[in-house]
Amino acid sequence: MNKFTLKKSLFTFLWIFISLLFSCKNAVEPVQIVNTNTPDVAIKWANMSLYVMSHTPSNTPTYGSRSLAYMGITMYETVVNGSPTDESLAWQLSDLTALPQPEQGKTYNWIVSLNAGQAFMLKKLFEHASSTVMAQIDSLALAIHKTESSIDNQEVILRSKQYGEAVANALFEWSKTDGGYQGYLRNFPPYVFPTTPGSWTPPIRGQSPSRLPLHPYWGENRRFVKANTQLFVPAIIPYSESPTSQYYAQFLDVYSKNNILTPEEKEIATWWGDDPSETAGPPGHSYNLATIAIKAFKPDIFKAAQTYARTGISVADAFIACWKCKYTYFAQRPASFVNAHIDPTWVQFWPEPPFPAFSSGHSTQAAAAAIVLTELYGNSFKFIDNTHEGRPKNTLRNVEYKNRSFTSFWEAAEESAYSRLLGGIHTRQDNETGLIEGRKIGRNVNELKWHK
Repeated sequence: MNKFTLKKSLFTFLWIFISLLFSCKNAVEPVQIVNTNTPDVAIKWANMSLYVMSHTPSNTPTYGSRSLAYMGITMYETVVNGSPTDESLAWQLSDLTALPQPEQGKTYNWIVSLNAGQAFMLKKLFEHASSTVMAQIDSLALAIHKTESSIDNQEVILRSKQYGEAVANALFEWSKTDGGYQGYLRNFPPYVFPTTPGSWTPPIRGQSPSRLPLHPYWGENRRFVKANTQLFVPAIIPYSESPTSQYYAQFLDVYSKNNILTPEEKEIATWWGDDPSETAGPPGHSYNLATIAIKAFKPDIFKAAQTYARTGISVADAFIACWKCKYTYFAQRPASFVNAHIDPTWVQFWPEPPFPAFSSGHSTQAAAAAIVLTELYGNSFKFIDNTHEGRPKNTLRNVEYKNRSFTSFWEAAEESAYSRLLGGIHTRQDNETGLIEGRKIGRNVNELKWHK
């Protein structure tokens, strides 16, 4: 072998060695970029959240709204550090301090982080779910994890999973101090009923057999947005039995309308019924409207996560504020007033829920969600609400569940509010006040610093 051949062989050997060295180094971090341009994984977890809510005992709109807030915040915080424009909610939400941070200079698979965080939080919030439901959560988490593991480096996958779980665990620990932790264990605690005229009494024909009101202390819970703690309890029309009074007119209005409901009005009342014993409840309905928007606009994973966070926070604070109002006044529902002063034989179209009337929870949370979704996706979004698509006919009321069409989120919120009057369980005052207060709550959510 001559010198030239020897030098060429040595050069070839060194080139191969260096190539292998860099190849091994590259194997530590992924060479491909994780596709965060699709919201698919966020949508899958939103749908799973609603499935769990609707298939777990003791579901309530109060606990359900709280759960969606934590699910949305967890989704957002597990990916926010992958976004060059979005800002963490740490130090912004009430009592939420520092959260775990990703390691500097390290690569993360944000899909894996989101997936791990959602699975962790959902199982913690619904620890009372059946083994079948838990298996569904695990199945989705495993399927997404396997997909990402097949295209990414295992060190990155492990790091991302651990990060997502660490963020979710920190948020779960924070959740324990808000007043609603394990609220499903005390849906109907002992409560001394007010006896002033116009006070709510348990209905004869209601959604629940309980003779106690639902979550009477929920209004004392910590609100997520600090500005929402500053909202005043709205005023109520004073009680009066006089046929010429404003108070009497509110209930006569409900009675008169319920006696002439059209088929479509019955469909509206039924569509927005959202019985939490059969569905994900009113907050779940709003969360699904967020999904409808995400599917239509196809944002990246970061905006999708922010959409669910804003929606979850808005409906949660809406229910806390509304419950504060309900148990401040403990106001009666239409049936008790109508039966006592107008028509003793009258039965409202929709069964009465087990808590006071003023103000309307449907209206408040629907308005809050509409405000945040409008901020994100515009005021002229035409969509079809498919929340109850495929549900069997409501045979008790002889009404089909038909998808509803809207030209904006606010139009949907207004119909949600109006549906409660059509159901005979709320006055216009209840609904209009709810819409007004919900707007305030949604605006305060939007005013958080979501972007850098």
